[in-house]
Amino acid sequence: MMRSLPTPVLTEGKAEEKRREILAYFRNSWELYESLFGTLADDESFFVRADPLRHPLIFYLGHTATFFINKLVLAKVITDRINPRFESVFAIGVDEMSWDDLDEKNYDWPTVAEVWEYRGQVREVVECAIRDLPLKMPLGWDSPMWVILMGIEHERIHLETSSVLIRQLPLDKVRSRKEWPVCPRSGEAPVNTLLDVPAGKVVLGKDRDHRLYGWDNEYGQLTAEVGGFKAGQFLVSNGEFKAFIDAAGYREKKWWTQEGWEWCEFQKAEHPRFWVPGEGGAWKLRCLTEELPMPWNWPVEVNQLEAKAFCNWKAAQTGRPVRLPTEEEWHRLLAVSAIGDQPEWSAAPGNINLAGFASSCPVDENLHAGFGDVMGNVWQWTETPITGFSGFAVHPLYDDFSTPTFDTRHNLIKGGSWISTGNEATRDARYAFRRHFYQHAGFRTIESVHPVRVRDDVYETDDLVAQYCEFHYGPRYFQVPNFPARVAVLCRQQCADTTIKRALDLGCATGRSTFELAKFCRHVTGIDFSARFIKVALEMRDKGSIRYAIPEEGELVSYHERSLAELNLAGTQDRVEFWQGDAHNLKDHFTGFDLVLAANLIDRLYDPGLFLEQIAGRINPGGLLVITSPYTWLAEFTPPEKWLGGRKVDGENVTTLEGLAAAMGGTFEPAGEPQDVEFVIRETGRKFQHTLAQLSVWRRKGG
Repeated sequence: MMRSLPTPVLTEGKAEEKRREILAYFRNSWELYESLFGTLADDESFFVRADPLRHPLIFYLGHTATFFINKLVLAKVITDRINPRFESVFAIGVDEMSWDDLDEKNYDWPTVAEVWEYRGQVREVVECAIRDLPLKMPLGWDSPMWVILMGIEHERIHLETSSVLIRQLPLDKVRSRKEWPVCPRSGEAPVNTLLDVPAGKVVLGKDRDHRLYGWDNEYGQLTAEVGGFKAGQFLVSNGEFKAFIDAAGYREKKWWTQEGWEWCEFQKAEHPRFWVPGEGGAWKLRCLTEELPMPWNWPVEVNQLEAKAFCNWKAAQTGRPVRLPTEEEWHRLLAVSAIGDQPEWSAAPGNINLAGFASSCPVDENLHAGFGDVMGNVWQWTETPITGFSGFAVHPLYDDFSTPTFDTRHNLIKGGSWISTGNEATRDARYAFRRHFYQHAGFRTIESVHPVRVRDDVYETDDLVAQYCEFHYGPRYFQVPNFPARVAVLCRQQCADTTIKRALDLGCATGRSTFELAKFCRHVTGIDFSARFIKVALEMRDKGSIRYAIPEEGELVSYHERSLAELNLAGTQDRVEFWQGDAHNLKDHFTGFDLVLAANLIDRLYDPGLFLEQIAGRINPGGLLVITSPYTWLAEFTPPEKWLGGRKVDGENVTTLEGLAAAMGGTFEPAGEPQDVEFVIRETGRKFQHTLAQLSVWRRKGG
């Protein structure tokens, strides 16, 4: 069995000892991941889509390596890419988000050998960074070494999610390996009795100086008083769940939520995904690389919608208030079980951290305070959609880890599974998936008279995102016209009577200018580096409205709702699309544009000269590049030696407009005179930024 090292303690030890520990932890993660892909039968297996809503496994083989390089570049730890094409193709598309590009026409996958070679190159770069990066103890999320830990824990997440995809491949596409053994023990399901969990207070969330690595959603604080409840002694087993199937549970709408029934009908579901019908009513269970006779005493693995339907059916059978636990109730159960956190385990408290098997095992084998599998075996679905704790803040190097899931559609899973390692196998871990998502996840039922409050009136409260919502979609201030709308009008004037078939709004933020451009362009693509912004733009496109809260003074906020209809933008939705992407390294198919707008972007790029060189090849001859910027060059965004202007060169003053002309002289020519465009950004009810941007237009030569 492949063994996992524990996640490092970041507040204790000497710096060089910790450096060696992190290097060992990286190597362990890397080798675990590559060993998992050794279960694929041949190269062809890497290109089979195990799930129509996921990429083939070749993507995931490259993705975790690409993540290291992209984050190291973003953190300015390295300046040179290894393979820009790979670092674009393998960058995004892993969690069924609206901006995940799953269209196979947009991908020309490299060979398996090429990706293995690339992984070897990345490993050398990462190991060099671990040896050379500054390291002071204690190690916090502002440390340069944090980006390495981020990459390691990210790969450990994909160790698990990739194993779920491998589990869905046809059997002839996988092979069993001794490093990934299936539990040999199975039998009849035990009787699942209810045990009391007394009322108590829970305090959730980490402080910034916590001793273990954490993702952004783990920080902050939530304190709650949890009422007493009864919880199943065991996770719901395959045998217990079979009663729901035998009672025609998958054909009875009354047990399902509306979302659940829509999923059930769409999928034509009749049983859990990993159950395989056999002859004579026999069942088999698909494990990682093999099928075996149904182990009735293993935990059932279902999505959250199936778990909810079972609870509703069980409540009707018993006349008791049966449901899933909330996040807070799971923590009460954890407290009762008295299981410590991962670094202090003398032995794993269950089938977790790859300490047991490469499969589930019987639900009654790992007991703590009478409860089985409080941690490990399979993840446990909850009633709770994920959101941030009070004090939540995104990490600047990974702003799209959590916030895209703060949409009431992603529910928390708790406790980890047999293949959960590193951060996933800690008590504070907070991971959430869409309710129809399949993971190695099951559930425990509880009986509780206490209601569950699930919010569905979500307002965007991220300060920066809400500020841009108001900047794009709010009213004008001090009689200054709306900036995105004004810039779109100026673009239209520059295009005159030219037909614009395809336009690109690069650095589109929350998307107002993308919609405005769609008034006169046949199709507009909006791209922004921040998934937080793209999430808002997609919500506006798909729902036609957004909600957000902006600060007034102190702790006081005001709530707002804006719609496309009120902005005279209704009808533009069908002509726009939004994607997350890096302006320096766009995917190949983002090309052939008649118009590119780069609004207030150029002075926020880490290499604006490289951007101008690359964007030229994406614009048709005769097409226009429109640039706006207040030219506020800052070293935190762009190294001073790469500023296009605003500095002295050979003792002479060089303005940014002069720098733009010099950088683009061989490919572009000016189209008209530059002009100033002012804008106002509201910070609070009494504080505003008033800025003057310069707009310049450049025509691609050759038209």
